[in-house]
Amino acid sequence: MFEAEAGGFGRAGCGNIEGANGPTTPEADDILAARGIQVVPDVLANAGGVTVSYFEWVQDFSSFFWSEDEINARLDRIMEEAYVHIRDTARTQQVSLRTAAFILACERILKAREMRAMLFV
Repeated sequence: MFEAEAGGFGRAGCGNIEGANGPTTPEADDILAARGIQVVPDVLANAGGVTVSYFEWVQDFSSFFWSEDEINARLDRIMEEAYVHIRDTARTQQVSLRTAAFILACERILKAREMRAMLFV
């Protein structure tokens, strides 16, 4: 866990990839950002495993199975698209990757709610 009191955050130009759920405190996040250290947030770093679990569910449900190469190609495309959307949002909104991921998540939830409301009007 990265905590403000612990120090030892590295230097500018480096990056951190969160491998656990919520390992960076908000205070540590601010320190890392102030030092120019980019953090790939847990919600993005861990998304590959969740996505492959979804692939397994789809395959089991449909009794149609993909090769490992097909799974990796699908995963690569999804992860690259997710990163690009998060990165672009971070740049345009001038926020961290974590905040950008939350912005996109909230936007998608609101859009889904709007679409659902249209169905029941």
